[in-house]
Amino acid sequence: MSLDTSTQETIVLVEDDLGLAQLVQERLQNEGFKVLHEENGTAACDLIIKTQPDLVLLDVMLPGMDGFKICRTIRPQYNGLILILTALDDDIDQVEGLELGADDFVVKPVKPRVLIARIRALLRRAQPKDQVAPTTQSNIQLGQLSVNNGRREATLNDRLINLSTIEFDLLWYLIKHRGQTVSRQDLYQAIFRYDYDGLDRSIDVYISRLRHKLGEDPVAPHYIKTVRSIGYLMAGEKT
Repeated sequence: MSLDTSTQETIVLVEDDLGLAQLVQERLQNEGFKVLHEENGTAACDLIIKTQPDLVLLDVMLPGMDGFKICRTIRPQYNGLILILTALDDDIDQVEGLELGADDFVVKPVKPRVLIARIRALLRRAQPKDQVAPTTQSNIQLGQLSVNNGRREATLNDRLINLSTIEFDLLWYLIKHRGQTVSRQDLYQAIFRYDYDGLDRSIDVYISRLRHKLGEDPVAPHYIKTVRSIGYLMAGEKT
């Protein structure tokens, strides 16, 4: 039985470790994706801009041009998804990738099922609104923070906050559960649709990014508070 390639989603894999690239490419193809592989950072920019894939799976340490520079270079001409695959377990590097236009990141080594789940979660969120189930519009106000799920907008002091898709989903989940402590496991299930492995720090990085965009004091945040060894709590009263 032949595979219908007309509806295949395309992924450009940028990875210079050829053994790893082959394993990832085979796994993605088995999951139904069309995969184009490039090992050189400079050549990858041309490939991405030319093919306009649904998602770019991008290593950081590459010959020719590193992953961060690739993000910076392609973003003006590429509106698709970028998922950074990095061995750098450092919040600063991960935040830098998000600042440069990446949509998400995973830290190597990563389990294949986790990588696939992360890719599918990103692609699902990127679907046009007329292809996903309608969402009941709802607005929640916490002091000067207003979050509207119907329009997928958040404002602070009547100024629009520029949030990525994942950042908005995370903020909406927290604000829906305001006054309750939510665990990292809860957040992983809600945002990525798989169990937290106890090691991945991406939720913590996104919380850090949200706090920054909300103008929070990192030492004594007003809205998003850390509950040690458990997770996070959205404080504030509904108005």
